[in-house]
Formats: sequence, structure tokens, C-alpha cells
Amino acid sequence: MRGIMLKVGFIGAGTVGTALAILLSSKGYQFVGASRRSRSSPGNLNRAVSNLRLLDSNQDVADAAELVFITTPDDSIAEVARQVKWRRGQSVVHCSGADSTDILEPARKAGAMVGGFHPLQTFAGIEQAVENIPGSTFAIEAEEPLLTSLKDMAHTLGGYSIELKASDKVAYHAAAVFACNYLVTLVKLATDLWQTFSIPPDQAIRALLPLIGGTLRNIENIGLPQCLTGPIARGDTGTIKKHIEALQEKAPALLSTYKELGRQTIPIALDKGRINEQQASELEAILKTVL
Repeated sequence: MRGIMLKVGFIGAGTVGTALAILLSSKGYQFVGASRRSRSSPGNLNRAVSNLRLLDSNQDVADAAELVFITTPDDSIAEVARQVKWRRGQSVVHCSGADSTDILEPARKAGAMVGGFHPLQTFAGIEQAVENIPGSTFAIEAEEPLLTSLKDMAHTLGGYSIELKASDKVAYHAAAVFACNYLVTLVKLATDLWQTFSIPPDQAIRALLPLIGGTLRNIENIGLPQCLTGPIARGDTGTIKKHIEALQEKAPALLSTYKELGRQTIPIALDKGRINEQQASELEAILKTVL
């Protein structure tokens, strides 16, 4: 079971499902249909995929497709897997980052092959998802021959693939949260700090985006740890002390986060080679100080 002649269907037509359906259809996969939430609401796929067949139930999708993607919210995947009658030789794949294929056990017991196919990408909207998926890495959990089919699919979508075990999934997903979701949180904290000197959030974001973009380019082009800059990378204890004093006065709620992130940055600075063990100890002591 490989190649673009696979008959693919989707249960769940949210952002991820819609984006994958659009891209797979454009690459020659046979899109046989998607289940819709209601007869009166055709959803995003109807507008995005020209050869769309909207089917009335999840079972209709399962009956028509060789490969079924369950792209519902994560909390609904196991329920879908229980409710649908699967068949031997069929493939059933979810796109959850944190869940293993264990939640597809009803399909496995029915003789279907099961897998996980998680695009390591952020999906703020369908248009952005379609644009961002090419070049992304897909985390795949499956056994052969489905494993090869999903690797081929990742390659066809212009991406890369990594293989994960069930025990890897939660740590993998937590890493994605650090890199993506908490980056948003850090930007929000930075814009909050700008408001202490009367710069509104929209202006702060406009000013900070080139800095964020430059940092991302440095990570890509120079790599860790050499891309690290700033006072900890330089061993600049005086500046760190000033930061702590300013935060204590202007934004004390941010102080513990600043200190912990600083402590996590020290080993990177050591790896870069710009500071020595004594400087690292001095920075550690300052960041542990309770004011």
C-alpha cells in the first residue's frame, strides 16, 4: 500500500484535516470524501477541494477509503475509533502529536493498520497551514507497510519524517510546545514589559518582530550554541543585575520567569565557549538570589 493511488478520506475537517486534504489532492492522492458535522454545514473542505465528496457519516468515510485520517480534536479520536466499523487491510491514522497509536486499538483489533502522522507545524488557519506544511517534519508512528506509505506521503508533501515510538510521543509534543506555543508566551511577556514605558502592544510587536526573525535565522544558519547572544552569552553580570532590579520594580510577576530562563541559558553559553566555569557560577548565583 504505497504511492499516490491511495484512496484517502478524512474524519474531521478542521484546520489540519482541511490543509492535508488540499495538499494531498494537489499531489494526486484520490480524495474520496470527508464526513461533515451536519447536512447544512459543508465546512471548509467544500470550498477548498474541487473534487470533494461530502459524506453523511464517519462510517461512510471508512467504507470508501483505504487510508482514513482521523483529524478530529484529540479528545475525540478514541471515540471515533470505537464507533466506526473498520476492516482488515485498511489503514487508520490520527494526527495527534501527544497520543500514541494505542488510542486506535479498536481499529487494530478489527485488522486495520494504525499509525500516527503529526505535522510539526503551527496551524493558526487553513491558508497558513497549507503554506507552512511543505518543508515541515512529520512525526510518524506505524509499522510496515504503513510506515513506508506515510514516509512517502511526507516526502510527497515536501517534508521530512522521523520515526517515533509510543513512549516518545508526549516528550516530543512537549518539545513542540516549548518551541512554538511558549515562544508566543515569551513575546507576550516582552510586549507587556514594553507597556511599562508606555509603548502599546501593537507597536512593541512591530519593533520586536525583526529581532525575533533575526534570532530564528541565526538558529537556522549558525545553529546552537553559536547563535546565542546577549548578556549571559557574554558573562555580563552587571547587566543581569540591572535587569533583575528593574523587573523587581516594574514587573515583579516576570522576575521568576526571567531568572529560570537565565539559568537554563547558562549551559548554552558555556557550550558556546564565551564564558568559563567561574563566570557561569557567578551568573548562577545572581539568578538564584532572592530579593
